[in-house]
Amino acid sequence: MSRTQQVADRSSAVPPAGNSVDRFFRISERGSTFGREIRGGLATFFTMAYILVLNPIILGSAKDKFGHQLDTVQLTTATALVAAVMTIIMGVGGNLPLALAAGLGLNAVVAFQIAPLMSWDDAMGLIVLEGLLICVLVVTGLREAVMHAIPQALKQAISVGIGLFIAFIGFVDAGFVSRIPDIAHTTVPVQLGGTGTLTGWPVLVFCLGVLLTIGLLARKVKGAILISIVTMTVLAIVIDSIADIKSWGLTTPKLPDDVVASPDFGLLGHFSLFGAFGETSVITVVLLVFTLILSDFFDTMGTVVGISAEAGLLDEAGRVPNLGRVLLIDGAAAVAGGAASSSSATSYIESAAGVGEGARTGFSNLVTGGLFGLALFLTPLLTIVPLQAAAPALVAVGFLMMTQVKNIDWDRYEIAIPAFLTIAVMPFTYSITNGIGAGFLAYVVIKTVLGKAREIHWLLWGASVLFLVYFAIDPIEQILGAK
Repeated sequence: MSRTQQVADRSSAVPPAGNSVDRFFRISERGSTFGREIRGGLATFFTMAYILVLNPIILGSAKDKFGHQLDTVQLTTATALVAAVMTIIMGVGGNLPLALAAGLGLNAVVAFQIAPLMSWDDAMGLIVLEGLLICVLVVTGLREAVMHAIPQALKQAISVGIGLFIAFIGFVDAGFVSRIPDIAHTTVPVQLGGTGTLTGWPVLVFCLGVLLTIGLLARKVKGAILISIVTMTVLAIVIDSIADIKSWGLTTPKLPDDVVASPDFGLLGHFSLFGAFGETSVITVVLLVFTLILSDFFDTMGTVVGISAEAGLLDEAGRVPNLGRVLLIDGAAAVAGGAASSSSATSYIESAAGVGEGARTGFSNLVTGGLFGLALFLTPLLTIVPLQAAAPALVAVGFLMMTQVKNIDWDRYEIAIPAFLTIAVMPFTYSITNGIGAGFLAYVVIKTVLGKAREIHWLLWGASVLFLVYFAIDPIEQILGAK
């Protein structure tokens, strides 16, 4: 749904706020209802519940410098706890339908790049340090100022790029698209299914889910995304009970023997803020923290802008409501993730599934966060939704976010080329940060070549220099002797 349509719908059906909760979250004011917020919160949870399984797998499979591994049960508890608390805080404090949890990509950096150089406590201390530094950037106003300095067309491109990225995530997670192993020496990086063709019941569930979701969206059925997730989960449970299926991936749609599981809070508080400086060189620590900050900084920026744009919440200047608080809470989430040993927590682009379901306020976060809270005790029950049932929501939301591409002026190369690179690099490199960096650098270069360097905000110059360092981090590490 376009922003124009959203604004029109909002203005035509906004009853006066009926109670204090409605007024606090501005539910009616934003053209939403309690029903939409609840459905949105459920949809967001089910599209990102995989993190309860995946984060413990990634962190639990790695060893630190001393050969120690983190306990999987404790990691599951820490992951659910941080997601629950920070998502609710974002809902109440930021009033955006933006859920938070352990960041994918960042957890891999912690597991396979940082932990081998030091102890787990030291590695998590770096995450806490990174989060504190981000909070400082927010308090000083620098992080918010960078977001305001981005041209409106680039913000729209970021949203479109995220749409393609999130759709690609859906296709890959469901097994509809898979990476071709390098050993095959092929020039084609991805393929249809696992062998070039679609095979297996799980992929069929995904395909049926996509068809059901787009059909319901076309019919403008309320709760389309959530209806699809629930229906496909039930179908997957039935299929799993009667068919011989090797694997569904991370989560199997099987009714659990035990519904309740006891949480183990043993990892909370196990971090050393400056211990890393005693385990490796100062240069290495600084470069690691720089990489974490840059990735977290711009990943969140892209996610916040994309979600707000799709929800129709940006003002005339393209600004996000309550931006300062939103960014501060996101920085605090990184601190919380490190302090709980679940890796850096950050804003989740899967929140777009909730927006696609109608969520427009932080009230939906109470639902999503509440379910993560329940997951502390009901993990076996709440993780039976297979990726193949949840991924169609990502594909559908990708379409919804893609519609903003029409707002970009493609006749002006000085904005069209940076916009194109932003949109293309995100899915092709599987990174929001990389796409933003490519767009920034292209924008600065083209403006300079055209003799319009004075039109570039000084913060974009600074960010572009940082991105040059980010993209050239490997040779810089070699020059400085940190590698």
